[in-house]
Amino acid sequence: MRERLISLAAILLATTAIASVANAQASYPCVNDAPNPYHQAPWAASPRALGPVNSVVVDFRDDVWVADRCGTPVDGPEGCAGSGMPTVRKFDPTGKTLWSFRPGELVSPHGIALDPDGNVWVADFQANKAGNKGMQVIGFASDGTVIRRIGKPGQPGTGNDAFNQPTGVGFVNGYLAIAEGHGSKLNKSRINLYTRTGDYVRSFASHGTGDGQLTEPHAMAVDAHDRIYVADRTGNRINVYEKDGKFVTAWKQFGRPSGVAVDKNDMIYVADSQSNAMNNPGCKMGIRVGSVKDGKVTAYIPPPPDVTNELPPPEGIAVDSKGTIYAAAVQRKAILKYAK
Repeated sequence: MRERLISLAAILLATTAIASVANAQASYPCVNDAPNPYHQAPWAASPRALGPVNSVVVDFRDDVWVADRCGTPVDGPEGCAGSGMPTVRKFDPTGKTLWSFRPGELVSPHGIALDPDGNVWVADFQANKAGNKGMQVIGFASDGTVIRRIGKPGQPGTGNDAFNQPTGVGFVNGYLAIAEGHGSKLNKSRINLYTRTGDYVRSFASHGTGDGQLTEPHAMAVDAHDRIYVADRTGNRINVYEKDGKFVTAWKQFGRPSGVAVDKNDMIYVADSQSNAMNNPGCKMGIRVGSVKDGKVTAYIPPPPDVTNELPPPEGIAVDSKGTIYAAAVQRKAILKYAK
């Protein structure tokens, strides 16, 4: 009898623990009043100014990798591919250019990631007018050599061999993860897993507003435990998945997310560049910081004071080993640096 009671108590304790975790990870209203422990620090790209940019990531040396759109119009017929300018650039923490490569390769870079071997992967989400470049994910060695092209160049599609505007890139359990579905007219919004040699493995999530579905996956991040965080922008939520694609939860407290990053300390950083009274009532634009362990927002960075409809706040976001934030602003053609 005593053993049965002990077993029952253990079951009840486990159930309570699971319920507590689920409750801690629950969604709650958008946070606009958390403290702001950051200040904007100097950072200026050189020798040439940035074009429209939301692709930013930080490496283990705290150098900043950026794939920008070269100063050409975002919707221009050739994008970067017709500019003759190098697209992928590496900066030191002050904004000094250390390395750049691959003019003419990318049309309109959107997401960027680094793999464990130091290779650079870029999601090129738009096609050029000729329909022979863009709409791919391209992997570069650190010297700029192309090592892999995934997707049909310049051609969107609903199958596993083509993308519907790929937006985000990450690495999950040894696989390359690619988010697609920006401004979807194909109703194809999902996460795809590939080997680093470009072989399709499988996909998860689908287009829609239900639990685990995605309407506009605009960016993605992966934590140290291979959990996946997807910025479902028009869904006004961060969707969280296990490495096998199992849906965990959705968080609305981080606003209308355009960009997301997770650091080695399990802190999540979310850039909200679109919230307003019409598309996300009760939520303000800005950057929110919290913990992936409980989903609680602990810091809020207001947008720059000169924000307008033509100059919205940053979309892309990355963080270095010291907790310094680099936020990429498309229309501003700038990286904003926030230090504690």
